[in-house]
Amino acid sequence: MTVIKKFIDLVRFEQTIFALPFAYLGVIVAAGKIPSFSVWLWVTLAMFGARTAGMSLNRIIDREIDTKNPRTKDRLLPSGKITGTSVWLITFISLALLVFSSWMLNPLCFKLSPIAVALLWFYSYCKRFTWTTHLILGLVESAAPIGGWLAVTGTWSITPFFLGAAIIFWMTGLDIIYACQDYEFDRKEHLYSIPAVFGLDNALYISSFSHMLTVFFLLMFGIIAKLGPIYYIGLAVTSFLFIYEHSLVNPKDLTHVDRAFFTVNGWISIVILLFTIGDVLL
Repeated sequence: MTVIKKFIDLVRFEQTIFALPFAYLGVIVAAGKIPSFSVWLWVTLAMFGARTAGMSLNRIIDREIDTKNPRTKDRLLPSGKITGTSVWLITFISLALLVFSSWMLNPLCFKLSPIAVALLWFYSYCKRFTWTTHLILGLVESAAPIGGWLAVTGTWSITPFFLGAAIIFWMTGLDIIYACQDYEFDRKEHLYSIPAVFGLDNALYISSFSHMLTVFFLLMFGIIAKLGPIYYIGLAVTSFLFIYEHSLVNPKDLTHVDRAFFTVNGWISIVILLFTIGDVLL
């Protein structure tokens, strides 16, 4: 396995597609146009640094748990295909990239970067003591659109927080679906997740409700940001994608979790971004 392939596998690079489009969405709506190349560059690098650091930290902190879990025991770190020292090095380089990119954007982003670092660290421990771990993941990911907005404006505004709230509940819902795979393991190991604490049926109901809230906050964001009809068409398509996502999983059949989690949510983030770009530019 090549070094690049190991890196991609370690940080689950394909999941970057979830959060990055929403960072771009915050950038585009805040600017009201396609912003400068430098803004695109430093936002992208900040997101890449944050995403890589978060995943690397999670792999290090969860190494013992991942070794016990049949679903994750073959990951690079538990299986010994990569060393802990290498993952720590990747983590610190990624955190440095996040902080430096924030500094290059504007003073407010730079001042807030330590909070992002702290949240990335804190999240990985949450499953050990609280079932709200899914919400906390959403809170971490909500920094993407809010940070994108601040990267352009450098000042506080209520508008991006509606988009941030949408991300909180979007990530909460999809992470609950993903956690259903570990229902038995989490209960056995006394780990906290909504499926383990409330059962699979209730967990999927909570996931559905979370995605209803996502649509609500995306609607509110469109209203507050004064977006037009193209955005709302994209929101309608997104709503249908959520319905499709939840049709794929039920407590008695979790075989399509990966399609629901990876494929459908990847399309959701791309759809809402493209329709928003169209609305802003056309």
